Amino acid sequence: MKNRFAACLWVAIALSWAASIVVAQDLQARVARVLKSTPLIDGHNDWPDVLREREGEGRWSMDLRSGLANRPEPYDTDIARLRAGLVGGQFWSVWVAPTLPGPEQVKQTLEQIALVQSFAERYPETFALARTAADVRRVYKSGRIASMIGVEGGGQIDQSLGVLRAYRALGAGYLTLTHSRTIEWADSATDDPKHDGLTEFGEKVVLELNRLGMLVDLSHVSEGTMLDALRVSKAPVIFSHSSARALNDHPRNVSDAVLEQVAVNRGVVMATFPPLYLSDAFRRWSAERDAERARLNAPPYGGLYIGQPDKAAAALAEWERAHPKPGVTLAMVADHIEHIARVAGVDHVGIGSDFDGMGSDYPVGLNDVSHYPELLAELMRRGWSDADVAKLAGGNILRVMDEAETVARSMNRRE
Repeated sequence: MKNRFAACLWVAIALSWAASIVVAQDLQARVARVLKSTPLIDGHNDWPDVLREREGEGRWSMDLRSGLANRPEPYDTDIARLRAGLVGGQFWSVWVAPTLPGPEQVKQTLEQIALVQSFAERYPETFALARTAADVRRVYKSGRIASMIGVEGGGQIDQSLGVLRAYRALGAGYLTLTHSRTIEWADSATDDPKHDGLTEFGEKVVLELNRLGMLVDLSHVSEGTMLDALRVSKAPVIFSHSSARALNDHPRNVSDAVLEQVAVNRGVVMATFPPLYLSDAFRRWSAERDAERARLNAPPYGGLYIGQPDKAAAALAEWERAHPKPGVTLAMVADHIEHIARVAGVDHVGIGSDFDGMGSDYPVGLNDVSHYPELLAELMRRGWSDADVAKLAGGNILRVMDEAETVARSMNRRE
């Protein structure tokens, strides 16, 4: 009897294992089918900046095709993994430090734009620059990855609409109104507010973005700035890399009240992957770790072990052993996507990974650009239709780009 029971158990396990393989293969086939007709478009990747920081002048000539995961400081991105991830379009961030003087921000932004342009120049079989939704569709049909440009910080225009127009002429597709610092005309989510949102000049920036056909990006801005921009903008806005505040109360995320306004505006929130924005437990652990690091060593005046970095590092390691880092998973990204879709609607959600911009912490299962298909498969496993997955993957952001271009043509006709 025992042998019969054991045999039946093994048969059941084998059948279950075989069934799971069939389901996984079916999901992979569905994802491939969706991405054969709809480009997967990521709203935010910081590869250009990390190349500049780590490689210096070598960034212009280093081999970007493969192997970047194996470098001493691994990259999240290279061409081989973009292809494995079935990526069809990418907004490359041209971020520069918001602490720099305005003219230096402009100079470095121009250098970053040139670096993105060089991707297509050096690898024309893989990348092509795209300014419009029609460009993206054309490039995607040619089998290449549409490269778009996102300027990640309003300080990078140095309070000049002329500089903004120059960025657009060079191919920039969106402007993030602030980065981590409040600027002269807009409040940031992660700095003390000064303006209760946008100033009068900030509203002019939004309208000029509309006129130019550039997208207004509200990641990194305060809720007051979000609401002001949603009120002023004549075109749909985007959040290039933000998640749901109802699931993790980080000010970089988007509240339900704002999500409802995004639906009215016909914009899109592109869910992001950094654990800090996904998990409340991780956010609290991170804040506590930062506090412990400062308690141990905060030169030039503070810290229990000030001036003794080895002793401070050992003490921090002991704290980390006693306070394990909370786990964050691909499923949590799917949770944020589903929440945004539930509140704003499935027409108003996209993907904005923040790869090469999230440090060394990743959701388990999403550690580089090769893993987008697994995220889409997880949503299909939860009951998402192929049509809705296509909207998430790229259909929604393409629709927003189309509508922004229509608004721009209308505004320019009136002038």
